[in-house]
Amino acid sequence: MRDVLLILSGYLLGSLPWGYWLPRVVTGANIRTVGSGNTGAANVWRTQGFKLGLAVALLDVAKGLVATLLGLWLGSELVGLLAGIAALVGHWRPLFMGFARGGKIVATTGGVALALAPLATLAVAVVWISTFLVTRYTSVASLLSTAALPLFALLFGASWLVVAFTAGAAVAIFALHRANIARLLNGTENRFELRRRTKGASSSRGAPPASPSSERAARPRLRAPDPAARRTRE
Repeated sequence: MRDVLLILSGYLLGSLPWGYWLPRVVTGANIRTVGSGNTGAANVWRTQGFKLGLAVALLDVAKGLVATLLGLWLGSELVGLLAGIAALVGHWRPLFMGFARGGKIVATTGGVALALAPLATLAVAVVWISTFLVTRYTSVASLLSTAALPLFALLFGASWLVVAFTAGAAVAIFALHRANIARLLNGTENRFELRRRTKGASSSRGAPPASPSSERAARPRLRAPDPAARRTRE
């Protein structure tokens, strides 16, 4: 009975829709009506800013991490794993949003993996950050890092249960990113702009070119010399 309660607790933790709640509270935005309509951290970042997106990402990681650690602490590796999977299901179809579409489980998978295979997860985090900085596609970074997770889990000696979980999570994440993969192949996937535009630069780029008449008006006019003043000087 205790194990069942831990697994149910994992689902409830995963159902906390931080990507929906935080924008509602902080900016008043309904994240399901802007951008991709997804409640994940990437859509929050793109539409509401980096700080809010980072907060959502950390909270989504925490959901998977806490759910799995509780299962490991009060149960076993299998219970922790099942509680983590339940958190992923909750993130995907959250109870507190009426089982509507949630996020694509990338950050929450990172939290579960951090509890089960911390070294492999830290290595994958480096892969994610490096890929994103090079490509500026969160989808590419998520897909590559997810595909690398089972390999790093094997490399760092994780159990077969953990390796099987990371492989299954990778398959699920690829399936949830079908639309992103299609846009990448079509060249229409959104890229992040890391540089903040300055007001001066944007105003100068957006200003219309000056007309010849305005240029003539801006030139100083030369007055003819006064003959009386010339005679006085002589």
